[in-house]
Amino acid sequence: MDETALAGFETKTVTPELRGLQDEMRRTFESFREANDTRLDELEKRMGGDVVTAEKVDRIAAALDAQNQRIERLALKEMRPALGQERAVRGEPASEHKSAFERYVRGGDEAPLRRFEAKAMSSLTGADGGFLVPDETETEIGRRLAAISPIRSIAAVRTVSTAVLKKPFAISGAESGWVSETADRDQTAAPQLAELTFPTMELYAMPAATAALLDDAAVDIDRWIGEEVEQAFAAQEGAAFVNGDGLTQPKGFMTYPKVDESAWTWGKVGTVASGEDGGFADGEAADALIELVYELKAGYRQNASFVMNRRSQAAVRKLKDNDGNYLWLPPASAGARATLMGFPLVEAEEMPDIATGNCAIAFGDFARFYLVVDRQGVRVLRDPYTAKPYVLFYTTKRVGGGIQDFDAAKLLDFSA
Repeated sequence: MDETALAGFETKTVTPELRGLQDEMRRTFESFREANDTRLDELEKRMGGDVVTAEKVDRIAAALDAQNQRIERLALKEMRPALGQERAVRGEPASEHKSAFERYVRGGDEAPLRRFEAKAMSSLTGADGGFLVPDETETEIGRRLAAISPIRSIAAVRTVSTAVLKKPFAISGAESGWVSETADRDQTAAPQLAELTFPTMELYAMPAATAALLDDAAVDIDRWIGEEVEQAFAAQEGAAFVNGDGLTQPKGFMTYPKVDESAWTWGKVGTVASGEDGGFADGEAADALIELVYELKAGYRQNASFVMNRRSQAAVRKLKDNDGNYLWLPPASAGARATLMGFPLVEAEEMPDIATGNCAIAFGDFARFYLVVDRQGVRVLRDPYTAKPYVLFYTTKRVGGGIQDFDAAKLLDFSA
């Protein structure tokens, strides 16, 4: 979760608790550096590390991960809660759609929603039943997903009203050139265009509520539905945006063909070798990461991020450059990301572990590399019968995704 992901939220002033956690994480990192330096000294002097020191380094690294997760959870908690509550504070009446939807969720009264449908001259019910949620609720769900879904938080996101987004791209680009003011202009060749398609797939969650919760007027329905579906949607999205098959899920960027950067062509993702099977070559870890960074063109590099899972992050946390400086640094402020070589580091658990032949680290401008397509509308079907005395809310949204610019990111392949 970074500052750009939080940009859509208005956050409260940083609390003493959040500031204290940030300071604690910095102190923990100092302890980690001292312990890891001791481990490295032992390796140099004894040609073998002390087990106790290695275990201490691992314990502190685990503590760093735990503190970072606590900071992220607390930062999310500090976000302004829900649009519905903001309206109430300002004294604004709820929208007609929101009021009708709230009556449906709380008591199953469909009549106001159906009257709204007729008045708006729009179809709010699908063949599978259910109603579209109000804009306030859909916005609440979208904002929460942007904050906790790692790839969505850095990718480009586009909302469409159709089942498939078709995006043209130029294979060769239009021809151009320099001429003097009075010189003849030769006719330029037309650009060769192809088309990328991004179909949307159905994603669902089924939160349950008690009658007492629905009867409680103090419960904000927008916030409650957003909280209930955010983790389910984020987990499914996170897996699909990385490893999705493109058939029943969005196509993940790791499932596209990969090729060594020297043989890169459009339609494939370029890779850079780490220099050793299953890891970094001795003393050359920083060199491999630098090579990965500079295989990316300058126009992409300025907004680039590293993406890896927490086990890979634990490995790179121990790396130093030739001057003895650590490549990994903790977040500089609450809500910011840790950095690797000065670039933000995004933790995506679905990325593969460091192992022979695995492309465990990605680096690129994901806003230009990967496109997330949201079909407009989140649908809710109220089911008070299946799991009595609980009321189920079958919530669906349609999401697609895929690579839109194959030159905007590169992968580090852990092979010689």
